[in-house]
Amino acid sequence: MSAHGKQYTAARARIDRETLYSPVQAIRLLKELQTAKFDETVEVHFRLGLNVRHAEEQLRGTIMLPHGTGSDMRVAVFAQGEKAAEAEAAGADVVGGDDLAQRILDGFDDFDVTVATPDMMVTVGKLGRVLGPSGKMPNPKTGTVTMDLKKAIEDIKSGKIEYRTDREGLVHVSLGKKSFGERELSENYVTVLEEILRAKPSSAKGRYIKTITLCSTMGPGIKVDPSRTRDVLEEATA
Repeated sequence: MSAHGKQYTAARARIDRETLYSPVQAIRLLKELQTAKFDETVEVHFRLGLNVRHAEEQLRGTIMLPHGTGSDMRVAVFAQGEKAAEAEAAGADVVGGDDLAQRILDGFDDFDVTVATPDMMVTVGKLGRVLGPSGKMPNPKTGTVTMDLKKAIEDIKSGKIEYRTDREGLVHVSLGKKSFGERELSENYVTVLEEILRAKPSSAKGRYIKTITLCSTMGPGIKVDPSRTRDVLEEATA
């Protein structure tokens, strides 16, 4: 394993590994750390006390971040006829049917989210082994299998993101860019936290949120106090 660079090492030295920071303290510290020359993505990682081997304890849903992600989300749409035209007019980056499916099978993956009309799911279903592992498979539960393509595309472009538990019971969510203001990141964080709390399965036992960690793309993790679930924004700068 290669050693970390000087910027990462210096950033990590500023973090007290034994401290659970308040959400705003963690965001403030993260923004101060010099870890890359580009505008990094800020991420939050939740370790949940869920047994994801049970279907009822697997989380999957969508969140509309109030300040978006700061990223230009590229949307691929499976549609035909009038619906294909609707998708193009709404700003889809690539639209197609069997031809698009073949391109994806051939290695095309220059998109972040896949949307499909219900009638195209026979075609999309053949791509499960490709789109599934990357989290790009359309799903009715997340609004990406729909006849209202205009709304789906506009929501995604405006900051609607998907979340789900992985095999270890972790949820990874982007909160925006490091260049965002402290309050913008704090408000996005609160929105995500409230959704995770709302989505708690009734069958979950014991501590639900075990750990929360904030980090940037190239930076070290900062532990956040999982008990701080209220009045978070009171601490953020106006």
